[in-house]
Amino acid sequence: MKPTTSTGELLGRWVKACKRAELGTNQMCSFDFENKQILIADLGGQIYATDRICTHEEADLAGGFLSEEGVRCPLHLSVFNLRDGRPQNPPAELPLKTYNIKVEKDEIYVEV
Repeated sequence: MKPTTSTGELLGRWVKACKRAELGTNQMCSFDFENKQILIADLGGQIYATDRICTHEEADLAGGFLSEEGVRCPLHLSVFNLRDGRPQNPPAELPLKTYNIKVEKDEIYVEV
């Protein structure tokens, strides 16, 4: 049985996403786990994990562009903040889900 919170919500589990050496500074990679499509981004040496699919038109953000503002969708150019998932400009209005990450022994893990 999976651990739960006092409200009965399932607690996440840590899943290996990729090796740290595979993700260079200011680069992205992605992986799928069960029904989740997750984007891993290194922005200036800080690693973030968000949903990989744009909330506006379901474009794959792994084909987008990283900038100081976040990840830019390749379809309609909305930018999502990697820290909190919030869109920085239209047409996207809904935030991306963000995930906790940890790095252990050159492996990047995501809490799903």
